[in-house]
Amino acid sequence: MPRMQVYLPDELYDAVKERELSPSELLQDAVRAKLRHQALLEETDRYLTELIDDIGEPSDEALAKAEALSRRIQTNSPAATC
Repeated sequence: MPRMQVYLPDELYDAVKERELSPSELLQDAVRAKLRHQALLEETDRYLTELIDDIGEPSDEALAKAEALSRRIQTNSPAATC
């Protein structure tokens, strides 16, 4: 298995050591999560491109409705109240 040197800010280094966590496992989990996130974003972009090719660009009215709905969801989401 290849090795990689990683630098952490002092506060992250201290937190990892204080909690006796495995830096290698943390990094592997973080890299896997980031790669999955990027793959999902790329797939979303591909899907949207295909959708636009099939049915065309959304109208200004449709975009306005979508933005209003998005704002309403964000305002009412439990994460927004934390």
